[in-house]
Amino acid sequence: MSDATEANGPAEGVETAGRRVRVVLVDDHRMFRTGVQAEIGQTEQTGVEVVGEAADVDQAVTVITATRPEVVLLDVHLPGGGGVEVLRRCAPLMSDAEQPVRFLALSVSDAAEDVIGVIRGGARGYVTKTITGTDLVDSIFRVQEGDAVFSPRLAGFVLDAFASTDAPPVDEDLDRLTQREREVLRLIARGYAYKEIAKQLFISVKTVESHVSAVLRKLQLSNRHELTRWATARRLV
Repeated sequence: MSDATEANGPAEGVETAGRRVRVVLVDDHRMFRTGVQAEIGQTEQTGVEVVGEAADVDQAVTVITATRPEVVLLDVHLPGGGGVEVLRRCAPLMSDAEQPVRFLALSVSDAAEDVIGVIRGGARGYVTKTITGTDLVDSIFRVQEGDAVFSPRLAGFVLDAFASTDAPPVDEDLDRLTQREREVLRLIARGYAYKEIAKQLFISVKTVESHVSAVLRKLQLSNRHELTRWATARRLV
């Protein structure tokens, strides 16, 4: 991150053209968060507004849920379970059709297992901490727009992993379900009541009921007990 500051000042040269993005920083090193904030958080210059920070998994989930940023800069190694655990617990926010929260991993690690882990967890990209402030701002806006962003060498890890011949076979039954229906399915199979699902996914109980009906119809199941057995057999719970 230091080279961008020495060369240009805080993320100078980024053409924001009136764009704005709200960001949460998740990293267990306070000095690093302070440095990122100083480099990209000049809202008038960069268009980036840092609306929250967190140092561990529990803090991250709390802050992200409270602020609902467009993009989260997420470190891979965090107290409490790591970045993958943050992604798992924030899955409903990522799949929100109206206001999705998107994640960009920002880590010192360039290990293949770290890259693949967070991408499988739902992150939209992965860049290392050697990135310049200018490039980081550009990456944040690209992720906000739904693009996938990777440091060049890391993209190869992802392509190799998802092209692997030992990838799980396509499940045609599961593919019939929308992303939201899959989320409801998993929560039902874990024993959640409709009201609990509605609260966790930020939708109404009536909407939950509609999703459950759609899942049962598409999978040709009769009740939530059959649904639970179906999900358990596929290790979706």
